[in-house]
Amino acid sequence: MQEIYLYAMGSVAAVSAISFVGLFALSWKEHFLRSIVSFLVALAVGALLGDAFIHLIPEAFAESGNPSLVATLIVAGIVLFFVLETFVHWHHAHSLEIEESSSHGTKKAHIHPTGYMILAADGLHNFIDGVIIAVSYLVSIEVGIATTIAVILHEIPQEIGDFGVLLHAGFSRMRALFMNFLSALLAVLGAIIALAAGETMEHFVVWVLPFAAASFIYIATADLFPELRTSSKPAFFFQLFAIALGVGAMYLLVLFE
Repeated sequence: MQEIYLYAMGSVAAVSAISFVGLFALSWKEHFLRSIVSFLVALAVGALLGDAFIHLIPEAFAESGNPSLVATLIVAGIVLFFVLETFVHWHHAHSLEIEESSSHGTKKAHIHPTGYMILAADGLHNFIDGVIIAVSYLVSIEVGIATTIAVILHEIPQEIGDFGVLLHAGFSRMRALFMNFLSALLAVLGAIIALAAGETMEHFVVWVLPFAAASFIYIATADLFPELRTSSKPAFFFQLFAIALGVGAMYLLVLFE
C-alpha cells in the first residue's frame, strides 16, 4: 500500500509542476508555439481516448460486474460535464457583459472576471484529476501510470492556454504563474483525500472509474477535437499521427499489466 501512496503522490506532484509550463512558453516564438500546441493537443486526444477505452472502462466493467450500470454512469458523466461546462460558459458571458457596461466612462478593472473564473474551473478540474489518479492507482499501478500520462498530456496544452488567458485578463506574469500553481495544487489535495479514504474509496471505484472515463471522453471530443480543425492537409495527417501515437502509448501499457 505504501508503494501506491508513493506512486500517487509522485504523479500528482508531476501534474502540479506542469503549471509552470507557461514560464517556458514565454520564450517560444508564436509560430513554433502554435505548431507545438497543435501536436500536443492531438497527442492528448489519443492518450485520453486510449486511457478511457483501453484502461478505465474495461477496469470499470471488471470491478462492477454490471455492464448496464457502468454504461449508464459513463453516459451520465458525459452529460454532467456538458452541464458543468455550459454553466461555466454562461458565467463567462455574464462577466464579460458586466465588464463592458461598467468600463464605459469609468476606469477599467485591473483584473477581468474571466481570469478568476478560469482559475476556479481549472482548480475544480485539477482536484478531480487528483482523485482520478489516486483511484486509478488503487486499481493497479499500471492503470495509475496510464491515467497519469493521459492527464499530463492534456494538462500541458491546457496550462499553456490558461496561462495566456490569465495574462489577457490582467494578471502579471509572476502572479499568473503563482495563481496557476495554487490551482494545480488542488490535484494533490484530491489525491490525499482519495488515499486517506483507503478501503472506503475502493468501494467507490466502480462509481469513480466510469466518471473518470466520461471526463476523458468529453474533454477529448468536446474540447480538444474542435481545436484540431484545420484546412491544411499536412497538418491534418500530422494530427492523425499524434492521435495514433497517444492511443498506441496507452495500448503498450497493457503489455506491462
